[in-house]
Amino acid sequence: MKKTSFTIPIAIILGGVIVAVAVYITERHVAPSVSTGNPALVRPVTTSDHILGDPAAPVKIIEYADFDCDYCKTFDQTLEQIVSDQGLPAAKQDANGQVAVVFREFPLTEIHPDAMKLAEAAECAAVAGGNDAFWKFADELYAHQPADPSDFGTLAAQAGVPGDAFASCYQNASSTVAARIEADRQNALDTGAHGTPYSLILAPNQPPIVMSGAYSYDAVKALISQALGH
Repeated sequence: MKKTSFTIPIAIILGGVIVAVAVYITERHVAPSVSTGNPALVRPVTTSDHILGDPAAPVKIIEYADFDCDYCKTFDQTLEQIVSDQGLPAAKQDANGQVAVVFREFPLTEIHPDAMKLAEAAECAAVAGGNDAFWKFADELYAHQPADPSDFGTLAAQAGVPGDAFASCYQNASSTVAARIEADRQNALDTGAHGTPYSLILAPNQPPIVMSGAYSYDAVKALISQALGH
């Protein structure tokens, strides 16, 4: 009898774990080709990255994403809330936050025909207006998902991105922008990504913590606490 009484609760617990894992696995967009990689190969964060929050924050979440991925849109909102809860004001500038988010391009061109155009537009927003312009334009792309490339000029204006500089960058498809996108995509593959969103939590003296999929707010918070040793 004692053996039976413990079997049922354990089965329930295991069932819950399986469901939770299934949710994480399905909440992502997967490219046809699956890569194997090593999270330790993640490229170090530099001032050239797109950073939301305090660049000196002890915890950095590097997200590899595709602007045509609906799960990326949801997860982006989660990550912005995570940073906001660290004291980030509306202007998205913070001096004392514990967590910062780093966006890197991972356009799934295998399944999203406009993925590269969206990535190029976002990078051109950064070229034209800097880090803050990138994040505002990214918000516009997600808000109008799936964004039509013919609307990029309007979305740039709504995000406050200098129009002439944006148009010049996007129309000329500069080699610098293309190289940056390819470098981000390759780094995603090197670290083990094969779908979006794919994220790594980095903390001092800790191995990267992998998040493959759109994790919930509470799940991300728990992993951040783990990274900080709380």
